Formats: sequence, C-alpha cells, structure tokens
Amino acid sequence: MNLRNKIKAIAVTVLMSMSATSMSAQDLLARQAPVDRKMKTVDTLALRDLLIKELAQSPSADLYEDWNNQYAHRATALPDSFTIQLSNFCMPTPSRVVTSNFGARWGRMHKGLDIKVYIGDTIRSAFNGKVRIVRYEPAGYGKYIVIRHNNGLETIYGHLSKQLVTENQEVRAGDVIGLGGNTGRSTGSHLHFETRLCGVALNPAVFFDFRNQDVTGDYYVFTKRTYDRDAREATRMRGKVGNGGYTPDMVRGTSSPNTDTAAREAEKSMRSSSAKQYHKVAKGETLYSIARKRGTTVEALCKLNRIGKNKNVRPGQMLRYS
Repeated sequence: MNLRNKIKAIAVTVLMSMSATSMSAQDLLARQAPVDRKMKTVDTLALRDLLIKELAQSPSADLYEDWNNQYAHRATALPDSFTIQLSNFCMPTPSRVVTSNFGARWGRMHKGLDIKVYIGDTIRSAFNGKVRIVRYEPAGYGKYIVIRHNNGLETIYGHLSKQLVTENQEVRAGDVIGLGGNTGRSTGSHLHFETRLCGVALNPAVFFDFRNQDVTGDYYVFTKRTYDRDAREATRMRGKVGNGGYTPDMVRGTSSPNTDTAAREAEKSMRSSSAKQYHKVAKGETLYSIARKRGTTVEALCKLNRIGKNKNVRPGQMLRYS
C-alpha cells in the first residue's frame, strides 16, 4: 500500500513537472513571437535598404528589362529624365584626336565618335560593367565589344584588331578589353566609340572630352527636352576641330621632349584657321594661369567669354580662349 502511494506521488510529481515545463515553453514562445515579428521587420528594412543601395550603384538594372547577347543595340523607350553618373571612369584610349563627329555623315547617321588609334593600341573599359557582346561584323563594326555599365550607359568599341574579353565577363573601369584596329567597314585604323542609353545612340562628346582626356562632369542629366541642344553644343566644344595638326605623340598620349612643342604648334594651327578653342577649368586655376597656359591674355579671355577681370572661375567651367 505504501508502495502504491509512493508510485502515485511520483506520477503526480512528474505530471506536474511536465505541465510546468509545457507552460514555461508556451510562455517562452508567447514572449518570443513579438521578437520574431520585430526581427522580420528589421530584416525587411535591411533588405529594402540593400536593394536601394544596389539600385543606386547600378541603375541599369532598372532601365533594361532583359539581357540579350544577340543584338548590339535595340532601342527601347527612353526615360524623360535620367541621371548618369560619370565618376570612377577611364578614358577608352589616351588618344586626343577626334577624326569624325557624331551626327550626319555621308548621307547617313554616324552614331558615335571616331578616335584616332593605331593597330595594337590598348583599348579600355570606360566604366564598371558587364560585357554583353563580343562579336565580328564584317560589313559594319568589324570586331566589336558591347559593355553594359552600372550607370545605365552601354558603350560600343568597334573596328578592333583583337578582343580580350568574353561575353558575360565582369569588367572594371580601366580594364583592357581589346586592341585598336581597322576591321569591318573602316577606311583606316581608329576606334569607333558609341554611348547608348536604352539602345538609343547619344553623342559621346556629351560625356567624354577626348582632347582633355576627361569626362564633362561628375554626372550628366539626360533630359529629352534639352538633349538635342546639349548634343550640338558638345560637338561644338569637344568634337573634331579643323583639319588636324596632330602628331603621333598626341594620338598615343605619350610624352617626349617634343610633345609640348607639337601641341603648341597644333593649337597655333587651329587658332590660325579660326577654330574656336575651349579650356576646362581645373581646381585652383585662375584667369591669369589659364591665359598663361593657353598663350593668350586675361583681357582676351574676358572679351571672348564676356566676363570681368575679377570674375572667379569654377572647376569644370568651360572658357573659350580662341
């Protein structure tokens, strides 16, 4: 009898213990539920912030619906306005010589800039991005490369002698992607360079200043309403000038004891042909230092730009000096 009572007492104790444990577990779960909901909210916010940051770094993801390796370009609807970041860039070539402008040429539209390079010269990616096309088109671009960049632009590099990247390869600004050439529909060695937004060709001179080996600013705001005017102004300021007067050193972007003399002679030749010349103001420059650098006077600069002698110039400002 005593044994039976003891067994009963033990059983009751175990049941109470299990019940207590179950209740404690339930209480713990009940307390944990709000925490889980809060963590879920935090995770969602963190994911949203991450997506926003990625989109800011790569707005092209929001511009293009697909990734197609078949077509060099296929025009889609342009946004009314779009900001294109130009920082973290690399000039595709050190050549400063523009041999053909963007626009109407020989009865058809020339949708890029032709830059003088020699066969075998290094060609680099202009911005970070991903190679979309590496192909050969005998009646057109020749050996060419198309890169979709994180800033929304696509760049095309045509008439190459050699392609050094593969489709779907990630590239950084400045990575070597090919060598200059004369393949395809070409009358001499040069780089045919295009910049496109949503497949629509935009004047590369809007973004790149090959003569000064620089971009036109930290960013460019594409606006449908003003783009045509911007493109014409870009050609006037940064397109082909005169009939040349350039030297191999200026094409290759190299330095030699004669480079400065050759550059001055080229500028003198262009000034004598009444071509308008512009200077992009660098940080720390003044009207006096610009006049001395360009072989002119402060008075002449002020007259050409209709400004006073005490005018403070700002970095990035374009000043006419001839």
